[in-house]
Amino acid sequence: MTTLEKVRVVVVGDSGVGKSCAVHLICHNQVCSNPSYTIGAAVDVKIHEYKEGTPRQKSYFIELWDVGGSVNHANSRHVFYNQVNGIILVHDLTNRKSLLNLRKWLGEVLSRENGGGGRSKSSSEYDPEQFVGCQVPILVLGTKADQVDSKRQAFLSNTSLIAEECGADEFNLDCLSAKHLAPGSTNSVKLTRFFDKVIFRRFYQYPARDSPQKVIERRQVSRESSQVGHNFKAW
Repeated sequence: MTTLEKVRVVVVGDSGVGKSCAVHLICHNQVCSNPSYTIGAAVDVKIHEYKEGTPRQKSYFIELWDVGGSVNHANSRHVFYNQVNGIILVHDLTNRKSLLNLRKWLGEVLSRENGGGGRSKSSSEYDPEQFVGCQVPILVLGTKADQVDSKRQAFLSNTSLIAEECGADEFNLDCLSAKHLAPGSTNSVKLTRFFDKVIFRRFYQYPARDSPQKVIERRQVSRESSQVGHNFKAW
């Protein structure tokens, strides 16, 4: 049996915005109407077909780490931000503050990624400079779309500032309706594109590092070449 390679995507946002419901819908294409309170982090897995329908198609595991948003666990969350390959920022469309707080969540994760020990100054305040050279793909997800009236929904269809700054895809989701992620839908296409980007950045963007044996061989060749040059000069 072939073991699939995997990538890790953290799902962060304020407590109660619907992260667990969103993750369940993404992984199982089923509604989770009564989610449990997340303490620490809950991990769910989805099999994703990279570049589906092309000669490069390949299956990968997507690990979705649903990180609890309680302020009581703020000091310990950094342990979940090691080796992050992608970030999903989740906010509640009926709670504007949860959208504004995505800056702090992103700052918290990127602080850990940049060696900040999980917490940066002023409670992981967001800093646009953190995006310079950042290669971690980001997706912005708004939940509870069913609770927003049509007039406000049209307003929310515009790209949010944080998604624009990150160059991130963004869509709104009704976690109580599986059709919001139906195959071929705009939301499904954006999610697929995000996962493809995460996998590409992890496995295809940069050449694999040389094995220790190749490093030794390269050093040996270099030493031999230097010795030949030295002997030639002496001659």
